[in-house]
Parts: sequence; structure tokens; C-alpha cells
Amino acid sequence: MLLAIDVGNTNITFAAFSGKSLVNEWRIATSGTRTAEEYGVWLSQSMALDDLKLIDIKDVIIGTVVPGALFNLKGMCKRYFGCTPLVIGEPNVDLGMTPQIDNPQEAGADRLVDAVAAHSKYGGPLIVLDFGTATTLDVVDEQGNYAGGIIAPGVNLSLDALHSAAAKLPRIAIEKPKQVIGKNTLECMQSGIFWGYISMIEGLINRIRDEYGLSLKTVATGGLASLFGRHTEYIDYIDKDLTLSGLVEIFHKNKV
Repeated sequence: MLLAIDVGNTNITFAAFSGKSLVNEWRIATSGTRTAEEYGVWLSQSMALDDLKLIDIKDVIIGTVVPGALFNLKGMCKRYFGCTPLVIGEPNVDLGMTPQIDNPQEAGADRLVDAVAAHSKYGGPLIVLDFGTATTLDVVDEQGNYAGGIIAPGVNLSLDALHSAAAKLPRIAIEKPKQVIGKNTLECMQSGIFWGYISMIEGLINRIRDEYGLSLKTVATGGLASLFGRHTEYIDYIDKDLTLSGLVEIFHKNKV
């Protein structure tokens, strides 16, 4: 089996694949100080709950936006799987596309991987909208190349900033309010976050389409994609496993 590891700013997802079929996945909070042994023990116990073993893993691919976590994840691969992982961004890994931006090395691994997966599954050109720690909108051209994009504060990041900076504003859950005009603090915050992000997304997609010159379709991923996707016509596809699909796609491109 293949183990795909997606290291985000908030969580790390470990996903086991048989061929291109997902077997199971497990998540742990991202930490730059967790050791190779800690990863190995935790993963072994998590897999055991699903009747899987570390020896079932033969190959590993890693995409990370947290450089501090990479060293110990590589150490885990060497110690527990006896392999050297493919790592997105390293010279020996062919993405099958070329980032069309000023400094290709600046592009986050997750954004490049999402671009590969989105083009493979939905064609192009298109926009990839990722609801992560940051909210990103990225353009993938007709040939599947990453063509640049936009980075905005993530939804939860904005909520944390409101709660931390304003003494009287509580921490709230993200959900669609009953109406746009709030009648109390909770409703006002929910409306500002929910409809504020819907408006931002729709506005940015319109501006991207105007500048690019085409009516690009949009695929959304990330934990909040389903919630926001139900309430705007600007999102055409919702794909919660887009990044994992991209990692698997890139692995098979490089193992041919």
C-alpha cells in the first residue's frame, strides 16, 4: 500500500491507498516537534484499530507546508517503512506540470498538488478554492499548469482574530445564520463570517474570470467546502479528498 501524508498548518492527514483506492485515513494535530518515534507509534496504533499494520505500507509520498515537520516524517519512513519518501517540491519529483509564476519555489505544496488533482479529475481551465488555515483561490490553465492565485485569511483564523482582539465577542461556531441582518451579537458575527466569506469568494471568482477572460469552473476543497458550497452557485464541484488524490496521482506519475 501507499501512504500519502498531507501536512497542513493545522492537521496532518495520513491516508493509506491500495492502487488509487482509499483504504483509510487518520488525522493528528500538526507539530514541528513531534519525533519520528511518536509518529510511528501513533500511526501503528491508529492503523491497528482498522486491522492494518505498518508492514502493509511499501511506499510513501509527502506534501507539506510545514518544513519543520518534514525531517521527522522522513525519519519515520526510514525507520518504520524502510523507504525514502517522495516529497513534493524536491527536484526528483515530477509534478507533470510547470508553475507559471514568478518564483515557483514559493508555491505551497498543497496548492500545486491540488492543481494536479483538479486538472486530472475536472479538466481545465478552472479555479481551485481551498478552505484551509488560509482561504486560497488558484487558477489552473488549460494544460494543467498552476497559473497563480490568491491567499486570504482562513475562516477560523478570522474568527480567532475577532475573539482575541475584541473582549466582548465570543468564540462561535461557523454556520449559516437565519437572516443577514443580525439581531444579537451571535447572529451578527455569524452573518459577518458566513455571508462575508460567501461575498468574498463570489467577488474574487468574478474578478479572476474577468482577468482570465473565461468563465472558469470552480472546485472547492477543505473542511468548510460543503457548508459554503451549498449556498453559492459559484462552486461547481466539492472534493474533500482533492489533495490526497493529487498526492496519489503524482506518486504514480513518478513510479511509471
